Amino acid sequence: MDWRDDRIGAARRGENPTVLAELSVGYAVIGDVQFLPGYCVLLGKDPTPSALADMPRLERVKFLADADLLATAVERACRSLDPAFRRTNLEVLGNTDAMVHAHVWPRYEWESAELLTRPVWLYEADRWRDASTALGTERPELRGRIEAELKTLVREDYLQVTEQFS
Repeated sequence: MDWRDDRIGAARRGENPTVLAELSVGYAVIGDVQFLPGYCVLLGKDPTPSALADMPRLERVKFLADADLLATAVERACRSLDPAFRRTNLEVLGNTDAMVHAHVWPRYEWESAELLTRPVWLYEADRWRDASTALGTERPELRGRIEAELKTLVREDYLQVTEQFS
């Protein structure tokens, strides 16, 4: 079985080569396309829910906290390596893959003016299939920096999401 057929199961088994870190309720992974260097995805550990609303509230909040950690790591890494880094966009969609996941898109000043302020999904189809920016072509220093930033953030994360009863 190809790890892409069951990305979450492959991550759980240690067979998903895109995994950057295991977080509280998600796996931080490098994205399949890198036309915007540093693109990452947070995969929920539980493949059963197809939307955030399907998750128990505590798990949903923990997932969003993990997404925040990944987005912050991507922002720090991209900002340190590319002076044209602009911002990070965080999207929880689920229109194509019916599992809870969040896209973390770094955005850059060097993007074309007509796309710079638009959603990434408006990039032409060729960009999504370009072999020169496909998985495996990501810059090793960027991937390493994202991983290092994630480790630092997790170590320094003082936010503990817990269930409280009143």
